[in-house]
Amino acid sequence: MVKLFKICLVLLVLIISSGCDRFDHHRPADNLTDKKNQAREDSLEEVKMLKKCDTFPTITYRNELIRNKEQLKSILEEHAETPENFVKNRAFCLLNRKARYFVRVGDTVVIPEKYDKNLCAYSIFPQYYHGAKNLPKLIVVSPHYQCYAAYENGVQVHFAACNTGKETTPTYPGRYGLVWRDLLHKSSLDSDWVMPFTWNFHQYAGCAFHQFTMPGYAASHSCIRQFREDAQWLYYWGKGAKVRNHTYIHLSGTPIIVIDIFNFARRHTGPWVALKSNKDIVLELPKDPMSVEDAVIPICQIPVGSRGGLPHRSTYIHGEETLRARGVIRPGVVLTETVNFNNKRRIEVKKKQKNELDEVKKLESVKKLNGEIQTAPQNSKPEHH
Repeated sequence: MVKLFKICLVLLVLIISSGCDRFDHHRPADNLTDKKNQAREDSLEEVKMLKKCDTFPTITYRNELIRNKEQLKSILEEHAETPENFVKNRAFCLLNRKARYFVRVGDTVVIPEKYDKNLCAYSIFPQYYHGAKNLPKLIVVSPHYQCYAAYENGVQVHFAACNTGKETTPTYPGRYGLVWRDLLHKSSLDSDWVMPFTWNFHQYAGCAFHQFTMPGYAASHSCIRQFREDAQWLYYWGKGAKVRNHTYIHLSGTPIIVIDIFNFARRHTGPWVALKSNKDIVLELPKDPMSVEDAVIPICQIPVGSRGGLPHRSTYIHGEETLRARGVIRPGVVLTETVNFNNKRRIEVKKKQKNELDEVKKLESVKKLNGEIQTAPQNSKPEHH
């Protein structure tokens, strides 16, 4: 009887083990099926939303080489910066990434067949970004194409031209977040730099969106320049970082991803001048924008006064080496050290004042030696007659 019981017990264990094995073998298959079903649903949703959001018709462009002053004058007059010509001027400046007064003889300009007041009609970003569907706000920047798009829950709500950082002080790819804003900001590095509608997006490097001169290529000190209308729109649309114990919480403001770099081999122009229509290209964006790596920034581009409190300091110390290895910084390019021009000017003023004072003292000493300065005798008494 005992032997029979042991045999039954062994058989029961084998049956249970076999059932568990079958269950475990089927679990990965079930998970795989779930993933495939989810991917299919996401794809269908993306197609549906793209169809819903991308309602703009095809707008063809004319790429015109300006050969003489008469042709230049005609183009500038057609896109004059006047109230009644507002839509034409905005579209022209957007498509050429520059203010009209920077257009010169010898330039190739983009002129659309139709002028749409909704500038998203000219966007090279997808009108719907499925990866951002759960994000209330997101900014995507392309230095390569000198433009950016703003999204609300994956739907593009704004498209704008921008001019990013020059080669020795570039706007580096990666993830950022809006930090603080200032309606009329004077740079802490140079008070001569007055920047309306400023949105800081890296509190240590001082990178910011703001209104400034728009020459039509990457020309800034790592900031993202905009036209006034775009800077003003972004100023009121964006959301700054949260604060805890008087400190900004890292990446808690409106997220920003910079997806590429400017082609500095072309210097003063870019691929946007070759576009033939608003449907020529649609940029491919990261599947998950929040998984994009924090931007890597070399320590030489952090002001000396801000280096003491750097979090993850080693990342900045090795930043240039990392960026060169990735090909972000071209061989032979020497990065510009960030200089505090306000401090430099203060030092120069003090030095000048000291030199002037030394000159005055030196002149007085010479006069004394030559007897030109008469000093009254001390403790002198009046004579009595």
